Amino acid sequence: MARPQPKNDAPPTPSRSPRRGLLTPLVLVVATIALVLVAQQALHGLPGWLNPFGTETKDRSGPVLLKSIRDLHRYEAASGSFQVIVDLEKDAKFLPGSLRGKRTLFVGNGTVDAYVDFSKLGSGAVKVNEDRTAATITLPRAQLENTNLDPKTSYVYATERGLIDRFGDFFSSNPNNQQQLYVLASQKIQSAAQQSGLKERADANTKSMLENMLKALGFKTVTITPTAQ
Repeated sequence: MARPQPKNDAPPTPSRSPRRGLLTPLVLVVATIALVLVAQQALHGLPGWLNPFGTETKDRSGPVLLKSIRDLHRYEAASGSFQVIVDLEKDAKFLPGSLRGKRTLFVGNGTVDAYVDFSKLGSGAVKVNEDRTAATITLPRAQLENTNLDPKTSYVYATERGLIDRFGDFFSSNPNNQQQLYVLASQKIQSAAQQSGLKERADANTKSMLENMLKALGFKTVTITPTAQ
């Protein structure tokens, strides 16, 4: 006679939700990142050798190589200090600025020097009378040096980026962006120096310097005339 099988009255075991299984490792990752950030902030005030999150800067640059030496025959007669704010904006044609675009405000500080090149004095540019009491000098006009932009006082003041640009900058950096800002600032300062009267000031200072020097040497009459432009 067959024995009756016992009934299994226990409720069925509920199947594990796949969503819950995915949330568990995600929570662990978020918690780990939070702990690392908290630990980094807590250890921020410690000395570098005690802080495991501290950074160390090492200069691995090679020796400086002297490429050339040249003699200068110029008189640095005037110098101008300039400041410019570069407002550089890049937009996409068919996307709003909130998605794709970048605007940067850059403060550029630099100097431009004006000089007179004495090596360009032509033959007969200096004339002295027989009793050496009068001198006439035909002087070349002043020129401008290239802009010397100060990297210590030039900086990015503000940057606005679209969502796509923020995502791209998170994974890569483009050093050409900084270079473009420096080039634009230098160009704008150079253009301003051309219109600032700096060359005229250098011409006047050079004339005054030569007159005082020659009169100290015994010349009673000194005439300085600029070359034709």
